[in-house]
Amino acid sequence: MNTSIITDNLLSPPILFFFLGLIARWIKSDLEFPPAISKFLSLYLLFSIGLKGGGELAHSGFGGDVLSALGLAMLMAVIVPLYSFFVLRTRFDIYNAGALAATYGSISAVTFVTAVAFLQAIDLEYGGFMVAAMALMESPALIIGVILIRFYDKENKNGNIGEVVKEALTNGSVVLILGALIIGTVIPSAQMVDIEPFTQNLFKGILTFFLLDMGLLAGKRISGLRQAGWVVLVFGIVAPLFHAAIALLFGLLGGLSPGNVFLLMVLAASASYIAVPAALRMAVPQANAGIYVSMSLAVTFPFNIVLGIPIYYYFVTQFI
Repeated sequence: MNTSIITDNLLSPPILFFFLGLIARWIKSDLEFPPAISKFLSLYLLFSIGLKGGGELAHSGFGGDVLSALGLAMLMAVIVPLYSFFVLRTRFDIYNAGALAATYGSISAVTFVTAVAFLQAIDLEYGGFMVAAMALMESPALIIGVILIRFYDKENKNGNIGEVVKEALTNGSVVLILGALIIGTVIPSAQMVDIEPFTQNLFKGILTFFLLDMGLLAGKRISGLRQAGWVVLVFGIVAPLFHAAIALLFGLLGGLSPGNVFLLMVLAASASYIAVPAALRMAVPQANAGIYVSMSLAVTFPFNIVLGIPIYYYFVTQFI
């Protein structure tokens, strides 16, 4: 494997600032982002990537890779939580196994955005419709995870499936990314150009700021890993690699382009630490948030943005 891919990724400003956030937390610095600023950075990234994806979707239409990519994305969103639940059930109780299955079956929008920035840096084309794939993959795992818990624990009466579905579909990140995607498809090209200085020129700088904030948050969550022991580290790293391998196989069988296969791998390998955990607090209060949030944010997220992204790209170059 060409180590320069990993080196270049490690030396990119967003990744370096992520490490700065970790270090700041470890040395107990008072560096922190006000909650309103953190929320704005997150909303900006979702807005920007959704709007750009909508513009590219309008350009490409629904031919080529589009339907294949969307179908494969949905397939991954169903397969991952189903198999994960039964694997995790050997180590965790029903509630935590279901919560982890939902977390790892869903996706991380920030990991996706970081992967898009990686593709832009190496000038590899990808389809804007992959934003739609990301949005479609966010909710199914949550619903499947809760259904599995309800099925295997007959006495669990907390909440109902209808409330979970509503929470998943009306989650702010889902509404914004889908809304921006739709708006991007209907905006005339001339008007899209007018807002490019905001949606494109500022993108990498704001991503860098956001990953600094994520580094601070990940450093805070690492302490929660002690509750689950060594299994969290193993699953948090092995699961993304396994999921990415499945996505690579599906992408090859589906005839997707290299850039789209890469993004499908990144989506499959990522885990939710915002949308799904927020819904799980309501749907499965018995699950330990210190486990499923810590695993996704303090293990899988850093692994993916530092090592996973270049590894997935390497395997794409080897097979396509």
